[in-house]
Amino acid sequence: MKKQLKEEIRRGFAGLEDPLAGLLDMLESSSDWKGKGHSLGYYITTELQLWIKEHPAVQQSGIKLKKLQARVLRILAQCPANLLDPLISIYQLHTADRNYLLGHVSHLYHKGDYKEAAILSIKLKLQPDQDVEKMCTPLLLQDKTNLVEDYVGEYPELQSKLLQILDTWCEPGFNIRDITRQYQGLSRYKPDKFNRKMLSKLVFRLLDRFNVDPALCPNVINQRHLRTLNYLFYKRFVEKTMTQENWTDHVQSTVGENRWLQGHLIQLLISYCDLKTAARWAQRCNLPKEMLPYGVADELQKLQIQERVEEATKADNYEESKKKDYYQLPIPRANIHFLQTWEETLQCWEKVLRPGQVVGIDMEWRPSFGMVGKPRVSLLQIALNDEVFLLDLPRLLEHAETEGGKEKLPHFIQMLYSDAAITKLGYGMSGDLSSLAATWPALKDTDKQAQGVVDLLTVDKQLQKSSIDWKKGSRKVDVLSLEQSNEDRGFRQPEKGLSLLVQHVLGKPLDKTEQLSNWEKRPLREEQILYAASDAYCLLEIYEKLCKDPASFGLSSDLTASLVGKSSIKPTAKKQLNKQEVLSPSGQQCKGSKKETSCRPAPISPKEFSVVCDNMLQGLGRYLRCLGVDVQMLENEDDHRKAAEIARQEGRVILTSGLPYQTLQSQVAEGRCFSVNCSEKAKEQALQVLKHFNVQVSLADIFSRCQVCNCDKYLKVSRERMRQLVEGSRQAPGHSGAGCLVRSKEKPSQSCDAAMPACNAAQPSYTLHSEWPEGLDQCGASMVLAGGTVLQVAAIPPGVLDKPELTDFYCCTRCGKVFWEGSHFGRVVSQFQDVLVTAGDEHL
Repeated sequence: MKKQLKEEIRRGFAGLEDPLAGLLDMLESSSDWKGKGHSLGYYITTELQLWIKEHPAVQQSGIKLKKLQARVLRILAQCPANLLDPLISIYQLHTADRNYLLGHVSHLYHKGDYKEAAILSIKLKLQPDQDVEKMCTPLLLQDKTNLVEDYVGEYPELQSKLLQILDTWCEPGFNIRDITRQYQGLSRYKPDKFNRKMLSKLVFRLLDRFNVDPALCPNVINQRHLRTLNYLFYKRFVEKTMTQENWTDHVQSTVGENRWLQGHLIQLLISYCDLKTAARWAQRCNLPKEMLPYGVADELQKLQIQERVEEATKADNYEESKKKDYYQLPIPRANIHFLQTWEETLQCWEKVLRPGQVVGIDMEWRPSFGMVGKPRVSLLQIALNDEVFLLDLPRLLEHAETEGGKEKLPHFIQMLYSDAAITKLGYGMSGDLSSLAATWPALKDTDKQAQGVVDLLTVDKQLQKSSIDWKKGSRKVDVLSLEQSNEDRGFRQPEKGLSLLVQHVLGKPLDKTEQLSNWEKRPLREEQILYAASDAYCLLEIYEKLCKDPASFGLSSDLTASLVGKSSIKPTAKKQLNKQEVLSPSGQQCKGSKKETSCRPAPISPKEFSVVCDNMLQGLGRYLRCLGVDVQMLENEDDHRKAAEIARQEGRVILTSGLPYQTLQSQVAEGRCFSVNCSEKAKEQALQVLKHFNVQVSLADIFSRCQVCNCDKYLKVSRERMRQLVEGSRQAPGHSGAGCLVRSKEKPSQSCDAAMPACNAAQPSYTLHSEWPEGLDQCGASMVLAGGTVLQVAAIPPGVLDKPELTDFYCCTRCGKVFWEGSHFGRVVSQFQDVLVTAGDEHL
C-alpha cells in the first residue's frame, strides 16, 4: 500500500508545473496535516523532499522563491514538529532574509505563540539575534524548561546570559511577581512552578549540563551554602551527631570569605548558642563592627582564657565517656600507619597480597552536603589482624602525576579485589567502589572483576530480618533494652548502619562523630585517624565472631560459603553511587554448589512494601501504586526533607534521586533510602525498585489501590445498581429509600481485562443490597457514604453503563473515585511481565 502511495505521489509531482507551489496549495486547502502523527500531508511533504534531491532542477530562486517562503512561513506557525524540518529544507528558509525571519518570529511572539516562536527560532538558528530573557521568560512560566534548555543549548554566550538572569531572579529581596505580573493572561500559566526553589534547581541543572562556572550565579550558590549552613547547625545542635572539630571545619569551608554568609552565621550562632560564641566567630571571620548585631560587639571585649580551659576539661571528660560507651580499637596506636608515598605503600601490599589473607576495607571522603559533583575518596583504609594501613589517596595521586607512576597503585588495588584467595570485608562495598572509580578512572572496572568479597551489609540485612532474638554469645540481647540503655548515657541518636551492626555483634556501637569530617584537610586529626582505623578493623572482628557462631545470630551455619562468591560485586548503574547506596541488596552473589545465585532479600508482596516518593518522582510513584505498592508522594511545593519525616513516622522507604539523596540517606536507617536513576523513564525506574527490593507482583495486586488517594478498600457495585445511583444522583434532593450497607464475603472478580480489579482477597468487600443502602445519601449530583465519602458517580461517561461486558464497578471508599474494567489492565500486565509472579509462584 505504501509503495503504491509513494508511486502515486511521485507521479503527481512529475505532472505539476511547480511542485513546490502545488504542495503549498494542498496544505493551505486542507487541515489533516495539523494533527499529531503521520498524516497524508506529512507523507506527501517528506516524499517531495526526497524527490527534489533527485530532481534539483525544480528548485526555485529569486522573487519566486521569496513568495513561496512568505507562504510557507504562515503555515509553519500551525504545523506539527515533524513537518518543520522538511518544509524548511524544501523552501530553503535558511537562505531567507534574516530580518524577515526575525520579524515573522516576533509576530508569533506578540500573538502569544511563545512556544511556536521558540521552536521556529531554534530550527532557523535565530537565537543570537534575539533577547534571551524575552524569549525564555514566558516559556519558564509555562513550565517548558526543556524547551528553554534547547533554546540556549548550542550557544555558550546565551547559556551564561540565561544563568545570570535566573540568578538575578533568585537575589534576596527580588519580587518574582514583578515578572509574573506581565504575563497574567498567559495560557497554560503555572505560577506554582515558577518560584525561587524551582529556579534554583534549574540553575544547578544548567550549570551541570553546560559545564558553566558556578561563580556566574552567586545568589543561587549563596542560597545553597546557606542551606548547608542550616543543615550543619541542625546536625551539631539538634541531632548532636557532629563533633565540635568537624562542625568547625565544615562551617569555615562553607562560609569562606563571603561576608553575606558570615553575617548569617552570626545570626544562627545567636539563635543556637549565645553571644559569646557569636563573638568568637566574629573575631575569627574578622568581621567589621558595623556588621555585628547588638551585644556581639561588646562580647568581643569580654572573651576570657578561662573559657578555653573549661572547653579543654569538657573534652577530656568526653574522651573518658567514649572509652566506656563505644567500640575501642584493640591494637596499639603504633600499628596504625598513615601512608603518603609509593615507597611507604610497598610494606602494605607485601602484607596484604598474601593468599588466605582476610582484610577489612573502608573508604572516607568529604561530605558533599548536596553540592554539585561526585565525591572523591580521600582515604582508603585496609585492616589486617594486627595493623591498619591508611592510604592518603590525594597525596598518592599527586605523587603519581609528578613521578610518572600512575598505573602502580591502581594495579595493586585491582590485584587485591580480583584475587579470590584474599577475603575482602566491606560494608556497602558497591558504593565504595563506585566512589573509588570516580576518584581514579583507571579503577572503573574493579567492581566487575572483584572476587572473594564479603559485603557485611548483606549480613546486616539478614540479621535484621531474622526471627530469632539477637544473642551475644549465649546471652540474649534485646534490641529495645540496648536502645534504652543509651538513654542513661545522655541524649544520643539511635545507632544505624555499620554502627548498629557493631553494637549487635560486638556489644558496643561505633563512635560516628567523625563520620562527617573534612577528610580532605591535612593533617588529619588524631580523632580522625582512630575513627578511620576503627571503621575498617571492626569488620574483621564482626566477621570472626559471626563465623565462629553464626547460629547464635540466627544465620546459616555455613556462613563463609554462603557469603564469599567468585564475582561478588555486581556492575553498578552508570550514575554515581553514595557510600550507603547499593543497587542490589548487597551487590553480592553467593556461591552454592556449582552455580552462582544472587543473594537477594526475601521476596515480599506489594502489600508489605510502603514507600514515600520525592516530588521529582511522581511518575514512578504512580506506577508503583498501580502495582499495589503503598505509595505516599510529596507535593511539588514540599521540601525534600519531608520525605525523611514521613519515612520515620510511617516506616516507609524513601525513593529519591540525585542531590537530595545525600541529605535524606543520612536521616533514616541504613537501606531505607534508595536513589533512583533519574535518567530513566518512570516505568524503568519502577522495575529497578521492584527488583532491588525483590517485590513479587501478582495479577491480584495490579490496581488493588486507588490511583488517586492510595486507599486499598473498595465498594463493589453491580452495573444495575450503579445505573440506579447515576439516575438517582440527577433527581432532586430529598429522594431517599431504605436499605443497608452490609459486609459481604463475596470476592470481586479478577478478570485480566479489569482496569480496577478486586480488593485484597483477604479483605471482605462492600456490596450494596436491596434498595438504597443505609448511610448512602443522595446529595445533588453525588452519592455520600456514611463516613462522608462522595461517590463520584456523575463522572461516569455516557455509554459506559450500556457496555454488556461490564458487570461491576469499584468505588474507592476514601475519595469516591469510580473504576471499571478496561484494557488498561492488560497493558500494565504486558509492561511489567518481567516482575509478575503466577499464583503458584507466590508461595515458593
